[in-house]
Amino acid sequence: MSAQDQIVIQNLNKVFASGKGQIQVRALDNVYLRIGAGQFYSVLGPSGCGKSTMLRIMGGLIEPTTGKVTIGNGETPHHAQRAKEFGFVFQDPGLLPWKTVAGNIEVPLTVNRKANKPLQHSTAELLELVGLSAFKDAYPYQLSGGMQQRVAIARALSFDPRILLMDEPFGALDEITRAAMRYELLRIWERSRKTVVFVTHSIPESIILSDVVAVMSARPGRVRGVVEIKLPRPRTEEIERTPEFLEYHEKLKRLLREDGNGGTDA
Repeated sequence: MSAQDQIVIQNLNKVFASGKGQIQVRALDNVYLRIGAGQFYSVLGPSGCGKSTMLRIMGGLIEPTTGKVTIGNGETPHHAQRAKEFGFVFQDPGLLPWKTVAGNIEVPLTVNRKANKPLQHSTAELLELVGLSAFKDAYPYQLSGGMQQRVAIARALSFDPRILLMDEPFGALDEITRAAMRYELLRIWERSRKTVVFVTHSIPESIILSDVVAVMSARPGRVRGVVEIKLPRPRTEEIERTPEFLEYHEKLKRLLREDGNGGTDA
């Protein structure tokens, strides 16, 4: 691991057993990745390719069958998780309906009273970061889908984790809201500069957000290619109309089609 690596994945394999172990499903096959500190790193692939499984292994939520994941200076995912080094954002924001926006952001403090890592930002600072200061007393049912996800992002950042793991966080949103949320996330990331690992099946989304995109094959998930996105930052919607954007789009689409899969958003 180099001094600039935040996450290193080596020879990662995951096999799930089903029906008393009689049927085995290989989700990941010999995956190797290096994710740099402070990078916005996307994992792009079709549904069922194992990208969410890889993210959960990375975050210490499930165990690999074989292989190794190293976080920071040699930590295991479990050690990094206990040290509150991960913030998680999933497709479902998972907000508590009986709590306000501010109350939902403060949930990690409530459930981790004995944690050895205190909150690094006030609730007011987190609300300002995600643009929801005016909605601190609102309840989830009063928020749009995009606003609910911004609450989930603020909650994930409450302990100031080094790494933000995001599993299709915009997958349940309508396309108009999803397109806007990409740039909201960029705005938040520009201010925090966390290491982000972002799982998606959208080619445009991966280009807009990322420094690097790893392209996964259909199951069993293998890394078909790793593409560095050298578009200038900060990025705005105008970048989607540039020749460079279209070149990256074609390159990623080619990688995805090499094994005949087409299960991604164009």
